Amino acid sequence: MKNKEIAKIFDELGDMLEFLGENPFRARAYKRASQIIYGLPEDIEKLYSSGKLSEIKGIGESIIHKIGEFIETGKISAYDEYRSKIPEGLLELLSVPYIGPVTLRTLYKTLHITNFDELIKACEDKLVRNLPNFGPKKEENILKGLLRYKEQIFRYPIGLIFDDIIKLIEDIKNITGVIRAEVAGSFRRMKETIGDIDILASGKSTTEIIRNFTKLPVIKEVISEGETKCSVVLSTGMQADLRVVDDNSYGACLQYFTGSKNHNVKLRGIAKDMGFKINEYGIFKGDKLIPCPDEEIVYQTLGLPWIPPEMREDNGEIELAQKGNLPKLIDYNEIKGDVHLHSTYSDGGESIKVMAEAAIKKGYEYIVITDHSQSLKIAKGLEIERLLKQMEEIDKLNRELFPFKIFKGSEVDIKHDGTLDYPDEVLKQLDFVIASIHSGFKDDEKKMTKRILNAIENKYVTMIAHPTGRILNAREPYNVNIIEVFKMAAKTNTFLEINAYFDRLDLNDVNIRIAKEYGVKFCIGTDSHNSIQLNMMIYGIGQARRAWLTASDIINTKKLEDFQRAIKIKR
Repeated sequence: MKNKEIAKIFDELGDMLEFLGENPFRARAYKRASQIIYGLPEDIEKLYSSGKLSEIKGIGESIIHKIGEFIETGKISAYDEYRSKIPEGLLELLSVPYIGPVTLRTLYKTLHITNFDELIKACEDKLVRNLPNFGPKKEENILKGLLRYKEQIFRYPIGLIFDDIIKLIEDIKNITGVIRAEVAGSFRRMKETIGDIDILASGKSTTEIIRNFTKLPVIKEVISEGETKCSVVLSTGMQADLRVVDDNSYGACLQYFTGSKNHNVKLRGIAKDMGFKINEYGIFKGDKLIPCPDEEIVYQTLGLPWIPPEMREDNGEIELAQKGNLPKLIDYNEIKGDVHLHSTYSDGGESIKVMAEAAIKKGYEYIVITDHSQSLKIAKGLEIERLLKQMEEIDKLNRELFPFKIFKGSEVDIKHDGTLDYPDEVLKQLDFVIASIHSGFKDDEKKMTKRILNAIENKYVTMIAHPTGRILNAREPYNVNIIEVFKMAAKTNTFLEINAYFDRLDLNDVNIRIAKEYGVKFCIGTDSHNSIQLNMMIYGIGQARRAWLTASDIINTKKLEDFQRAIKIKR
């Protein structure tokens, strides 16, 4: 599908227009179209040929014309025209935290910055701080972002490449001679960012399997090719390594290449103490090989239960396993409803009914509609009158969709002074109130912490959304005393969100574990702006599993009646 290629072009078009100081509404339209296209579940070529693109809100005639141009010619002339006006390599700087199109334009016009090295030197020479509206702190943040980006440049948010990798595995499984295939490494451990892909397959005729793998359409370049292993570059730019082993060694190899390194080092130490040796081919007692077609055999031989991949970071999971105290992690099918969804009332792309019907198809019992509150103008935040109108529509839909339940909610801004964007007399009419930060990201720790604590202390606030505000590879967390937030959330029965949106994954696994120790309960929300994004729930569950959470730690694993009771406790 060309969806991602076209989405990327429109995203860059929006950046280019903003950089060049063109019409901001057109720039925003391109960025919006990019988000919509990226989330489409269907092939955009089929939607275009059938004429159904015009039915999608946010995709206007001009956008459709450009999509058609790309499908027919492989390029968009407007993109090429604007691209020619910008120095080669300059736009790559937009991938760096703290650098947006307006900031980049200032850097380019005043300091003639055109690449990473020039900007790093300008920051080190303290030239950036003297620009209008910059200052020493912004200069420091830009330099940090540059250095961090260069370190992480080949790491992708897992949600950005998840579907592509799943499709790749299915293609490998269909290669003649393949018995089993799976992704190992950090992907299998559900780490939030992925550097490269380790793929394991078992089968006979390994050379033929390798050769057929290199012929898959998604392979952009073959780096090396041997009898049992090859390294390639995918069309996404990621490197993938495929190993093909005998099926009797599959389990040992899968365990070995899943990692983490520290987890494996500790296992090898236990094996050595027991007179065994472990490697990717199996377990050896002297020269005798113990076949390991399944991972469980590796752990059982060492007197351990199988340890879920998400836990394998040497954070105490082996010690728990030795004591027989491994937690029963939340399963990927235990969520009963999504608690953070947007509709066309604010900046969502689909109606409440469409979002509800998509949730029903997923087997959910309920959802919470949480459109933005009135202060967030850029997201068409709801004035009180429109919020009340939305409540009426939800009442009507609940009668129509019974027994499925749509809860009345809102994502309410925590304002600069710590007050909430709606008065209490409005909040108390809602079933589920999310409080979140969308402004004042640079507040100092004392002020930011006070803002969030004020929201938590409000008896009508059900949950704090994306509690640290970080965006993967783009924005650092707020300056907030997160421990104080955890303490107050536990004290007041306020839930904290595990935001499953692919570039947030906030809270991260470390903070989730700490919060649990303070007695915090959680909800996993996708922050969906269209129905296909409901599928991002898997990333939030992955974070929860990495933090060793069970279903009892997460409120939206509860059935409808129990969920209703749980969200009323604070009030």
